[in-house]
Amino acid sequence: MTEATVLSADNLARYYEVSRGPFSKAATLKALDRVSFSVAPGKTLAVVGESGCGKSTLARLITLIEPPTAGSFVLDGIDGATATRTQRRHLRKTVQMIFQDPFGSLNPRKKIGTILEEPVAINTDLSAAERADMSRGMMQKVGLRPEHYGRYPHMFSGGQRQRIAIARALMLSPKVVVADEPVSALDLSIQAQVLNLMMDLQDELNLAYLFISHDLSVVRHIANEVLVMYLGTAVEQGAKETIFDHPRHPYTRALLAATPRVNPDDRKERAVLKGELPSPLNPPPGCAFHRRCPHATDVCSIERPEPRMVDNRTVACHHAETI
Repeated sequence: MTEATVLSADNLARYYEVSRGPFSKAATLKALDRVSFSVAPGKTLAVVGESGCGKSTLARLITLIEPPTAGSFVLDGIDGATATRTQRRHLRKTVQMIFQDPFGSLNPRKKIGTILEEPVAINTDLSAAERADMSRGMMQKVGLRPEHYGRYPHMFSGGQRQRIAIARALMLSPKVVVADEPVSALDLSIQAQVLNLMMDLQDELNLAYLFISHDLSVVRHIANEVLVMYLGTAVEQGAKETIFDHPRHPYTRALLAATPRVNPDDRKERAVLKGELPSPLNPPPGCAFHRRCPHATDVCSIERPEPRMVDNRTVACHHAETI
């Protein structure tokens, strides 16, 4: 990890043993398989892909909810995969998470002031008065009014609840924020407000975002780099402009072609995918995407493509140079 990087992952993997019954051998589910990336302070890496591609598994690893099966990730100079208990306590303050459902992630029995102060009470020795001052200051930073301090989550709109969730994530002054579909549960007009708030806070606090989303229009608005995942693996990664303007992987092309666009000139030729996402318990041999790919050849069904640099981005496709 360089000085300009606050989070990096190297061949990160997470496997699960899944029982198939009392008389069958357990199967290995590779929810995340050899994913590498890095994020710099003040920048946003967007992770995109279909449901079941490993986005949320990646979020759980980076936030230390689960340990990786293989590989490593370095957060604030510490390897999270081998960190001691004391180091993990420090890392949990360094990385915080914003969840998809703002109502489900807030305790309905606690007032907003208490919700915001809870992480500070657990992780610091500040007095009650100091914690209250911190929470009121953070409420102002995310656009909440002072009288909101003593109210309960059900008394707020969805957008306001997500502002509360953002404020809670920032109470410990993290360097990395993992946002797992943070605006997908909000109306479109509110989505824009919350995204703009997150970008303003990023500029002010020099935050690094790992932004998980399936909505490419949202990704185009907030991301600096894009990591496209398919069945637990990274298939394409690079700068946002590079990925959106000239995708090299057939799966990335299909995702972009499926994104609705108002301007007819901006619409891409629709790439129709055959079949459905394979089961991660029984992935196809070779390239995991080959059974749905319009450009697949014999080598795709035999040999797994390794990520390599093509046209200023990393892509895992045997035919990236020619499609």
